[in-house]
Amino acid sequence: MTTTPQARTVRRGRPGHDLESVLQIAVRLFNERGYDGTSMEDLARKLGITKSAIYHHVPSKQELLRLAVDRALDRLFGVVARAEAIDGRAIERLEYLVRGSVAVLVEQLPFVTLLLRVHGNTKVERAALARRREFDRIVANLVTEAENDGDIRPDVDPAVTARLLFGMVNSLIEWYRPGRGDSDIAEAVARIAFDGIRVRA
Repeated sequence: MTTTPQARTVRRGRPGHDLESVLQIAVRLFNERGYDGTSMEDLARKLGITKSAIYHHVPSKQELLRLAVDRALDRLFGVVARAEAIDGRAIERLEYLVRGSVAVLVEQLPFVTLLLRVHGNTKVERAALARRREFDRIVANLVTEAENDGDIRPDVDPAVTARLLFGMVNSLIEWYRPGRGDSDIAEAVARIAFDGIRVRA
């Protein structure tokens, strides 16, 4: 599994700036301007430090991107691992995965937003897209298993159901903002989604 920023040895630059603070600002700029549209000069200006101070923490802009998308992906695959450990029916594991993915999105909103906006223009982006496809495959397999168990309506193709489920989850990055009175967004998503795909008794 890819090493997360927290697990790496943090090298300190000027007072008040460590790897985490540099990464947080970088992700914000990448989301606002696009990765290609953000330069290290832009980042240095936003942080109020020199580019050489940034290079004290990371060797390149691409490394900042890797740290950011890997944080989101590692959290999502952590949910996958916990879902797979559930001793229950496939639909229960699928619902856990959906709820857990929403929780990751809420907790790591800027990082997940960046992940969902990568286009594969760099080696880092292509690696991220490959991991996203693996995640999608896991979801589709769970949907198929739940359908075979008789728990999910069979009149919709499992791949389509999987895409619709996570299309709804991923759409949160476009409108969800923390602290606006959404008491339990994961519960809302799960109710709307699973009320629609469960087989009626």
